[in-house]
Amino acid sequence: MVRLLRLFLFFFSFGLCSQELPPIQNFAPSEYKGENQNWAISQSQEKTIFVANNKNLLEFNGAEWTAYPSPNETVIRSVRVIGDKVFTGCYMEFGYWDRNAFGMLEYTSISDQLDIEFIPDEEFWNILDIGDYIIFQSKNRIYIYNTADASVFTIDSINTLPKIFNVGQSIYFQRFNEGIFKIQGGTDILVFADPAILEDEVVGIFQDNDNLLILTRRKGFFKTEGGALVKWDISADNLLSNVNVYSSMRLQDQGFALGTISNGLLLLDPDGTLLYHVKQVNGLQNNTVLSLFEDFDKNVWLGLDNGISYINLKSPFRVYHDSEGFVGSVYDAVVQGETLYLGTNQGLFYKNLENDSGFTQINGTQGQVWSLFVYDDTFFCAHHTGTFVIEGNRAKKIADIPGTWKIGKVEGSPEYLLQGNYDGLYVLENKNGAWGLRNKVEGFDNSARYFEKFDDAIFVNHEYKGVFRMDIDDSMTAAKDIRVDTLLKGSNSSILKFKDELLYASRKGILKYDTAQRKFVKDSILSEIYTRDEFTSGKLITDDRNNYLWVFADTDINYVTSGNLTNTPSINQIPLSANERSGIVGYESVIGLPQEQSYLFGSSSGYITAKIDDFEVDDFQVNLKNIRKTGKNLDEKQQAMVALNADGDFKSNENNFTISYAAAVYNKYLKPEYQFQLQGIYPNWSAWSETSKTTFENLPPGDYTFNVRAKAGDKISENVASYSFKVARPWYISNVFIALYVMGILLTSIVIHNAYKRFYHKRQEKLIEKNERDLALAQAENEKEIIRIKNEQLREDFNTKSKELAASTMSIIRKNELLSKIKELLVVHVKDKDAVKPIINTIDSSLNQRDDWEMFKEAFNNADRKFLKKLKKAHPNLSPNDIRLCAYLRLNLSSKEIAPLLNISARSVEIKRYRLRKKMNLDHDENLVNYILKL
Repeated sequence: MVRLLRLFLFFFSFGLCSQELPPIQNFAPSEYKGENQNWAISQSQEKTIFVANNKNLLEFNGAEWTAYPSPNETVIRSVRVIGDKVFTGCYMEFGYWDRNAFGMLEYTSISDQLDIEFIPDEEFWNILDIGDYIIFQSKNRIYIYNTADASVFTIDSINTLPKIFNVGQSIYFQRFNEGIFKIQGGTDILVFADPAILEDEVVGIFQDNDNLLILTRRKGFFKTEGGALVKWDISADNLLSNVNVYSSMRLQDQGFALGTISNGLLLLDPDGTLLYHVKQVNGLQNNTVLSLFEDFDKNVWLGLDNGISYINLKSPFRVYHDSEGFVGSVYDAVVQGETLYLGTNQGLFYKNLENDSGFTQINGTQGQVWSLFVYDDTFFCAHHTGTFVIEGNRAKKIADIPGTWKIGKVEGSPEYLLQGNYDGLYVLENKNGAWGLRNKVEGFDNSARYFEKFDDAIFVNHEYKGVFRMDIDDSMTAAKDIRVDTLLKGSNSSILKFKDELLYASRKGILKYDTAQRKFVKDSILSEIYTRDEFTSGKLITDDRNNYLWVFADTDINYVTSGNLTNTPSINQIPLSANERSGIVGYESVIGLPQEQSYLFGSSSGYITAKIDDFEVDDFQVNLKNIRKTGKNLDEKQQAMVALNADGDFKSNENNFTISYAAAVYNKYLKPEYQFQLQGIYPNWSAWSETSKTTFENLPPGDYTFNVRAKAGDKISENVASYSFKVARPWYISNVFIALYVMGILLTSIVIHNAYKRFYHKRQEKLIEKNERDLALAQAENEKEIIRIKNEQLREDFNTKSKELAASTMSIIRKNELLSKIKELLVVHVKDKDAVKPIINTIDSSLNQRDDWEMFKEAFNNADRKFLKKLKKAHPNLSPNDIRLCAYLRLNLSSKEIAPLLNISARSVEIKRYRLRKKMNLDHDENLVNYILKL
């Protein structure tokens, strides 16, 4: 019997490894900042999760874990959210946690308020609520707390009370060795005392129409019928009799979740059929489930003996996790009838799709499988060791050439197939219904992982060399006219023929081959996939069922469909990031499954299936978690949390803020993203980011409103969480000081204005004075210039008149000389004196010196008015003849020239000059003419 049980468990466990399970999210103690064991789980209306951890109350808001130490440093055994309070029970203590104004939890002890005397070493394992009553259960007593009047009454038990249950608003509990009781009218009433109950621990009581379903730890389910207990005969009964059930709950879909000791989690449908057995071997981080909880979004949370997990039961994803490495990394897959084939790095495996019997390896295919291909009902396997044809669970090698990458059809030649190998291209031929190797395409020896026939040519992509284009002769034996575009190369690049288009994908984007230009050109619409997300792989895949184009990006998987009304392609996203899908970068795979819109994606540890038309995201909200202020010159107390329930008013040096927020979206493959704005300084919304906190530093004084919203997939949060606050101006720019500054500025302006006014007035006066002085100087200069000009004019007039006077004097001299000669000739040559006497008298009259002198004097005075005055003033003793002589000398006339004017000889003129020097008292060396000219 024991051997049969062991054999059953072996095959059962092996079958478990082949299960496709809903996504499981695990949290290790290091992540939630607590201890290993987790005894109870609950959830608030805001969808925040609370966990009774060994020595902490854990809070998880979807983005961050917070640990609150136990109020008395003992193990917290129970937790339940009732209204806006979180009730907990621990060793010798129970009470509730309430959120303060800063968003943090604070504890209030009910047991201290009621001054309860506990049983020694009492611990509280369960908390329930009905109406105004909250029930705290320890192993030997039940405390019923009336919240209306803050009173409490108890129900004691000598025997152990393992658990209490709320069934249809009635409280049931078990006493060991006594039976199942019901609390009614403030007292306990025995309901069942069946031997099955007395011999085993009851771990769950559930409503079953008008009856009850009772789950025991080791014997499975019982049901009540007519007041008696009968075994509930279900398909999972054999399994339940071989596991140790510790925790249980009924799910919203009326199914059951059963947590076991050392055997993980059992999920049953409402009829008791096993749906999933989740263990450490297939994704759970621990096999002992201490507590269970189903949240508002139908996720099942598990408090484990070492860690916390949740399972997305509603998820369209199912995960096959090969934890033991038997199957390995999946490179390709094919469905043939009811059989699923996986090509992996370990070989070719198959299993029946209709059961969980597990995968079996096909003999002879051990090693790396690169791709799978079905053509005309023949199933090919491209393998590291060559090419196989698969028939059921048998493999036949048809080409013993190492390294077959891919096999593809040759349009127009159904009897041929083309395959790409490590060393080039080969041709397969169908002869008499059997496929075999025909020949190598000579002339091309490069690796041909990706190839396509397009535009009557063969295109081969080589990641490190570029894209080759070549023609193959009609006999398909030789390649010719080989050209390579070396610009088209890059790691994880590929080419693919899709809807009569040849596509090339790499880090540069997705390009289409333009037959007119005979080159690849960028497709702006498809390339958006790589501009939106970081490039990881250029692998392109098309499926024959829906003719979708599959593209793999960093944050999701994209599939391209035709538009409903136009030919413009539509890009759809599946929220499965490169990290979560654990794909083999550059070797991604996707195939359609028999179920409508269901697909299988290969991963490095198995595969993931998804129903792509079922990505529904539940409504959710984003909430502010806390706000912490910091700033310059703030001590530790001042750098504190900020109240969330009131607008903030902060000092000028409290201008640094860290704001935390979260959206309670519990989905392994769909992480919420956040977007925020700070009105008052940053009006534009930020880029979407998974970061759930942001920091603002050195905010200037002003009024601000912080807004944040969240997004999960394409769904936006129902709300925008906001917080308004104000940063005050520094004291030196407060309103009072601004008024003082304004007054000071006005006074200073007035003073400066007056000072400037005085300054400019003085400056103006100085300028006027200077201008007047400059004007006077200019006028003086002008007058001086005028005088100079007048002097020049006078000098010119003087010179002119002097010349005229000299000319006149010379004319008189010549006239007198002529008359004197005529007179002399008359006196000498005319004997008749009487006859010439009248003539001589006339000549003497003309030689009358007085008349000539008067005329000369008048002309001389006109030419040199001041000379005669100066001369008379300097030498008043001069006679008229002396003055006359001085006038002639002033004209710079010689003695010979003066003599006729004075009607004397030149000798006489010299004598006169001598006498004149004496009258003027001139020195012997002083020149008479120079002296007279200086006057």
